[in-house]
Amino acid sequence: MTERQDKFTGGFTIVELLISLAIAALLLAAIAVAFNASVINYRENEDIFKTVNNTRQALSRITTDLRTGHSFKLDDPDYKCTFFTAGNKDITYEYRIANNNLYLITNSDNQEYLLCDNVSSMSFIKTLTDEGTDVKSVQISMTVFSGNIQRTISAAAVVRKNLK
Repeated sequence: MTERQDKFTGGFTIVELLISLAIAALLLAAIAVAFNASVINYRENEDIFKTVNNTRQALSRITTDLRTGHSFKLDDPDYKCTFFTAGNKDITYEYRIANNNLYLITNSDNQEYLLCDNVSSMSFIKTLTDEGTDVKSVQISMTVFSGNIQRTISAAAVVRKNLK
């Protein structure tokens, strides 16, 4: 062998280089798919976290108003709760299935305020006083969604004025 041929016998062939390039490409594609799935999962978790957080804030406001409320409307359906607040404001909390939203309505001026969106179901279950003349407590259940994920959050409020 000549000296020039000896120099080239220790390297990789073109076939070996192509095989290693194909393996590297497959590994990079797998990493890209895993990273993309991780980003999608992160966004979904972030969206449901924001939705649940908004729901908890709405429930906190509702339970605060309910605890100090009085003169509840007893014939409201389960998706609605009308009463007077401690400051004697006539308000209604109403879930509307048509647009999946929960509203606070001030009945004196008929103003509507969006409290929570992405609500798939909601109920106000009222327990009456022994006399049956007013509400003793209210159990609230709200199911919210974000994409394909649903979470149900519940709360309860005992009306302080009617405690016995």
